Amino acid sequence: MDERTAITGAPVTPRRRVDAALRKRANWEQLVKFCVVGASGYVVNLVVYTLLLRGAGLHYALAAIGSFLVAVTNNYVLNRAWTFRHERGHVILQGLRFFVVSALALGANLFVLHALVSGGSDEVTAQAIAIVLVTPVNFIGNKLWSFRRG
Repeated sequence: MDERTAITGAPVTPRRRVDAALRKRANWEQLVKFCVVGASGYVVNLVVYTLLLRGAGLHYALAAIGSFLVAVTNNYVLNRAWTFRHERGHVILQGLRFFVVSALALGANLFVLHALVSGGSDEVTAQAIAIVLVTPVNFIGNKLWSFRRG
């Protein structure tokens, strides 16, 4: 028997892994911390986005990219120091992984943002909604890849 079958005698399926992960208190605590960090990044993102959009007169997509770069830096530093402090790896490697996951989340954000703005939503409101909708994907990617153990 390998380690995947040693406990129950049955192979570990993705469903069993998800069920086990959902029962671990530490995972929920990390999610809460990730959301607190995300809330700070959310504020940073919206403030910078609004300044670039309304203050600098940038197109909403360019403003979203600019605000993303500032917020992703804020979030990486805080997540590394607090949320995933026990899963620290090489700062540059983790930073690059975090950036890749965040860039994918940015792509999803821009898709949602464009759809909402095209549908008639206010640009700042659309950005606020888009950030919330892509947060779960961002957390899962960072937990499973950027800050994974081992």
